[in-house]
Amino acid sequence: MPLVTTTEMFRKAYDGGYAVGAFNVNNMEIVQGITEAAREQHAPLILQVSKGARAYANHTYLVKLVEAAVIECPDIPIALHLDHGPDFETCKSCIDGGFTSVMIDASSKPFAENIEITRKVVEYAHDHGVVVEAELGSLAGVEDEVNVSAEDSSYTRPEEVEEFVSKTGCDSLAIAIGTSHGAYKFTAAQCTRNEQGILVPPPLRFDILEEVSRRLPGFPIVLHGSSSVPQDFVKMINENGGKMPDAVGIPEEQLRKAATLSVCKINIDSDLRLAMTGSIRKYFADHPEHFDPRQYLTPARANIKAIVTHKLIDVLGCAGKA
Repeated sequence: MPLVTTTEMFRKAYDGGYAVGAFNVNNMEIVQGITEAAREQHAPLILQVSKGARAYANHTYLVKLVEAAVIECPDIPIALHLDHGPDFETCKSCIDGGFTSVMIDASSKPFAENIEITRKVVEYAHDHGVVVEAELGSLAGVEDEVNVSAEDSSYTRPEEVEEFVSKTGCDSLAIAIGTSHGAYKFTAAQCTRNEQGILVPPPLRFDILEEVSRRLPGFPIVLHGSSSVPQDFVKMINENGGKMPDAVGIPEEQLRKAATLSVCKINIDSDLRLAMTGSIRKYFADHPEHFDPRQYLTPARANIKAIVTHKLIDVLGCAGKA
């Protein structure tokens, strides 16, 4: 099947109590690892591209890699999504360039300006058969060019969501309930430590999610910054020359709970980066004489596939839902 929008994906996810994984892609191996997992698990899939990825890999290369994935995975629905579109021009470029979904992130703007910018993108996108994700509230953390300090982050205000969705016409809404971008989502002071000395982050604000859901019944909600920062890959990195002390993510059981509610899309990026980096570091440590990129990218791709498989089955609950 050709690339699809997320409309039908989200309708099924909302009714079925699961979420669709939105995985960021930057190169061929990442695309292959993700899509091979989704194909084997017969799971719907969102491949998303950030502004930084477009700058790194080039829009055309990324679109063609995703189109190749569609050819290789004809039995699962795949959407191509712009993650954190910073302005109308970037969204327009992606809409004109073959994307089926775009996010306009004007969450750092005042409420009225966020509405104005989002509505402009929605009008253009809908005229071209493309759906739009918007954002209310600001997530802390760093991811590509998105950099928000903890002081500047803010939870979504449920009392604003009805007006925002009504006035913008957006198709899904990213909200801030305590997730955070990057591998260092929380400071040690924000966390407690378990018996193994591993940081445990503060719980997500499910009260906000539940109130948003009450005000927007049936409307798909999105969680950004939802990597869980697997400690086995953090350990692999640190044991092979890396330095990532106190990297901590969102507990997977909390994401699973969110997926059973109104959250239809969960974004995952840092976990893939950790899997790739840990694999490559370990390979170089074990095989210092090797220099062929195919040698060290093969296990990296395999570990990306393994972690995506785990997410599809155990966290998102979307395996078998294509």
